[in-house]
Amino acid sequence: MAAGMANDNEWPTRAVKIVVPFSAGSATDLITRQLAHNLGIKFKQPFIVENKPGGSAGIGSVAVARAPADGYTLLMTGPASMVTNKFTVKNLSYNPDKFEKVALVAYTPNVLLTNKDQPFKTLAEMIQYAKAHPGVLTYASFGAGTTSHIAGEMLKQMAGVDIVHVPYKGAGDAIPALIAGHVSMYFDTIMTALPQVKSGRLISLGLSTSKRSDMAKSIPTIAEQNYPAYDIAPWYGIAAPQGTPKHIVNQLNLAINEALDTPDFKAKLQGTGAEAMGGSVQDFEQFIAREMPKTEAIIAAAGLKP
Repeated sequence: MAAGMANDNEWPTRAVKIVVPFSAGSATDLITRQLAHNLGIKFKQPFIVENKPGGSAGIGSVAVARAPADGYTLLMTGPASMVTNKFTVKNLSYNPDKFEKVALVAYTPNVLLTNKDQPFKTLAEMIQYAKAHPGVLTYASFGAGTTSHIAGEMLKQMAGVDIVHVPYKGAGDAIPALIAGHVSMYFDTIMTALPQVKSGRLISLGLSTSKRSDMAKSIPTIAEQNYPAYDIAPWYGIAAPQGTPKHIVNQLNLAINEALDTPDFKAKLQGTGAEAMGGSVQDFEQFIAREMPKTEAIIAAAGLKP
């Protein structure tokens, strides 16, 4: 019996898959690949990233929810899959509450982008134009129910403007649409937004977080542009199927926190504009508990229906 129990505790003995519910090249994808590299070194087994985009992170989330609870399938989760989909998706085919929370990893600011052909170059000018032309402007997001979408709804509520939401599958679709003028604006993660701003193809109107980013100190926050309560950002955390053994969850939590404390991983996170989070399993659970009512209130005020 003792030998059998020892074998059960030997994890991992083969490759571990981390499902990313967004497309390759996204901020979620790159952060996950950096984490997978560190975990692979720690556990001496491959940690493989598998992209399953679509359905506002729902497709990848369903795949992990239905996977065996043996520690060999994990989810890089975030606001859409863990919180927002509860309030925006009708007949959701998975239960966001039925995951084992492992660890928070990081968060990144969003940047509100526009193209050079719009009749405004600053946030104040955009708000003024939107008030004079209700329902004319549009904003893209990287999926209905994602932080990119909710960021737009928050701004609409605070500024009292009518701007139409246009969801895309990710930055790979939304940025070309914005450059081509198919949409007026787009809330993108800072990592994929900055190259477009630096090249001059797109213009930044403001950051979604309450403080400026070290990666782009010249970009003002939306909060400091007359909306002091504005603060929202995509976050990333590892989750596992319900019933995953606690000793595996605890091993992963410890390893993720160790990775976040290494100079190499910190530097890689900073390269994507992300800020490390970390903490215990309980910290992750409490974080989700705080996010639920805030998100539900924004969605209710926006009149969004599943």
